[in-house]
Amino acid sequence: MSAVRLAAADGDDRGGWRPDLEDRTARLESAVGAVLDARRSRLAGAERVAIAPDAHYPFHPSTGVVTDPAVVGAIAAWLDRELDVDLAVVGRSDDRIAFDRTASYLEYDRLADRFDAALIDLADVPKRNEYRAAGGRSVALTVPEPLLDSRVIAAPTLRPTAGGEVAGAARTLARLVRSTAAPARVAVAATRAIDPDLAVLDGTVAYGDGPVAANAALSGSVPAVDAVAASLFGRAVDDDAVCSALLPESARPVDVENPDGIDLDALEERLSGGRLPPAGDTHPVVSNAYRLYAAASGDAVPPQLER
Repeated sequence: MSAVRLAAADGDDRGGWRPDLEDRTARLESAVGAVLDARRSRLAGAERVAIAPDAHYPFHPSTGVVTDPAVVGAIAAWLDRELDVDLAVVGRSDDRIAFDRTASYLEYDRLADRFDAALIDLADVPKRNEYRAAGGRSVALTVPEPLLDSRVIAAPTLRPTAGGEVAGAARTLARLVRSTAAPARVAVAATRAIDPDLAVLDGTVAYGDGPVAANAALSGSVPAVDAVAASLFGRAVDDDAVCSALLPESARPVDVENPDGIDLDALEERLSGGRLPPAGDTHPVVSNAYRLYAAASGDAVPPQLER
């Protein structure tokens, strides 16, 4: 049986979104530290650690569709305090957006400066060809070397894909490699090639059919974390090709250590069946909430609303 650790963030968010990154990071350090402490042995002896957040586009973190930089900051703070490692935060530019723009908007660059971490665009680094089995076939991958030469912590956010599957840690890793294979096979093969030490899931703000304040962090192996995340969207492991390939029958069911008593049934009810808006279409709830937030706070309107 696999196990994951769940922890609640300090305080509550009934007063609304907190725009200050330092404040959010401080509130999350206890929860993120708790889930990392439970997986300390996985990182024992590490010299280099790469944090791989879900940073596919510069959406504002209050939307729940990208990893909150405060979660990345809380992971970095724990590593800085508990382990003597070289630290990197990684992402990859694609045809739509440069990673440095996403990193700047989400303030990952500010965190990199604070913790003396490298901010690495994986599109610009040496790569190696790797082959891993997935779906009964050998899948060819082009993998950036920092993902092969470092201990990797995948840091997805709790959201679905446009097709309704869990975005999860495996699919976050898949976006960092290159392959011509089918997406589900790429996610499985990428996870096997990179062999991440663990996943820390950002459940501070999740996304169902809109943002949901879940106020939680979850840690464990990539297959176990993705299986629990999929269940919160009402999907069984066998209904997701990636989860079912990575989580063998012998590792099921996943045991959830929940010392803070987070109501998972209530969270599943809020998230179940949720889907992202179609590609290229911003959900009206997100648009309206954002414009109100920007007007009240003076923060920048995100790039996807600049039209």
